[in-house]
Amino acid sequence: MEANAINTRVIQKWRPVSAARPLMSPNWWRFVASTDSLTARLIAAGGARRFSVRLLRQRVGYPFADEARALCIDAKRYVWQREVALCLDDTPWVVARSVAPLASLRGQRLYALGERSLGSWLFRQPGLERRPLEITRSLPRFIAADSLWGRRSVFRHGRLALLVQEYFLPAMADELGLASR
Repeated sequence: MEANAINTRVIQKWRPVSAARPLMSPNWWRFVASTDSLTARLIAAGGARRFSVRLLRQRVGYPFADEARALCIDAKRYVWQREVALCLDDTPWVVARSVAPLASLRGQRLYALGERSLGSWLFRQPGLERRPLEITRSLPRFIAADSLWGRRSVFRHGRLALLVQEYFLPAMADELGLASR
C-alpha cells in the first residue's frame, strides 16, 4: 500500500502556528490558531447552514514521511487513514486527513465514525492531550483542492496517537468574507 499522493509536486512545509501570525488576518487567526473543536467553530460560523461530514476515504496504508515523523513512527508502519470534507449546506469548507498507527487504535472504534465528526468524539475524551499546532500554505496531498491555510496537530489519549490535518478551502473564505490571508 502507498500513501497515494494527489498533489505530489507539493512538499509539505510545516512550521509553528505562531510563525504565521504576522501573515494572517485576525479573522483567519481565530479559525487557524484555535485549539478548541473546529467542528463547533464551523457550526457556529455557518449560522443556519446545515453542517455535515462527507467521508471521502478510509483505509489502511503507509503514512507520508512527514506524518510518520509527527507521530514518531517508522514510515513503513501501517496506519489508519481517514479523509473527510467538512461541509456547510453540502459545500466543502475544510478537507481533513487523520492518521493513527494501527497499534494505537485498539478499542477506539474510530473506523466506525462514518460521516460523523471526529472532533465530536475527540473533544469529549477525558485526559486528551494536544501537541502544538503547526501550519502550512501548501496544498493538501490527499485530494485535488486549493486551500488557503492548512494546520495540523497530534492528539494523545491513553495509547492513542492521532495526527489531524485540516485545510481551509476558498469556499469558506468566500462565504464568511475572509481575506485570502
